[in-house]
Amino acid sequence: MRITQIWRYPVKSLQGERLESADVDAKGLVGDRRWALFDRGTTNGLTARRVPELLMACGVWHGDGQVSVRLPDGTETADDDELSRWLGREVELRSAAEIERAPVYENPSDATDEDGAPWVEWRGPRGRFHDSTRTMVSICSEASLASVGVPLGEVRRFRFNLVVDGEGEDALVGRHLSIGDVELEAMKRIDRCVMVTRPQPDGIGRDLDVLKRINAARDGHLGIGTLVRSPGRVRVGDELVPL
Repeated sequence: MRITQIWRYPVKSLQGERLESADVDAKGLVGDRRWALFDRGTTNGLTARRVPELLMACGVWHGDGQVSVRLPDGTETADDDELSRWLGREVELRSAAEIERAPVYENPSDATDEDGAPWVEWRGPRGRFHDSTRTMVSICSEASLASVGVPLGEVRRFRFNLVVDGEGEDALVGRHLSIGDVELEAMKRIDRCVMVTRPQPDGIGRDLDVLKRINAARDGHLGIGTLVRSPGRVRVGDELVPL
């Protein structure tokens, strides 16, 4: 398997940036999921599970530890008041480095009845806005996407960091992997949630069936989550080698 796509998502639940190469540290791709928008009233971090509008904007990493948000109208800003006007609620853009407690995330227990079903909560890792303490770099093969009828043009539904050609990433769970200059440890299959059904820019429409297909064909999982055991750099074309 070789890397065919690399994605970085600087701001939680916003669109990301497709890259030809990326540095990887202990927290994942440098600049990935290091910022999030927080509700000023509740102090909760916002995700597209509760606020789907987030997926219509894009996080931009500036390489100096700072980010901005490119709004749907093309405006680029990091101003909290401007971001608040866009979302219609009081929000602030915060770095994971500022958050002392592990963030809490939530998801409806039934994606087909978001209003009526109870929402479950869990804590993610400190220092970055990943959903799981066992996922710092996420990987999926093109074959796995095809197995649930998802074209490569819609890979952004799942917000993977690395897309690889070939197949068989599920069998790598529990193993160490070499890819580029980086060593990863594959920790888990990634369980998918209502967020993959949300509409996104560039023709990705709302699609409840995609989650149903993943549940039926893959027991609700798509892609694998890994932790970083040795930092380095990854590039499009690098081979993924089980150790």
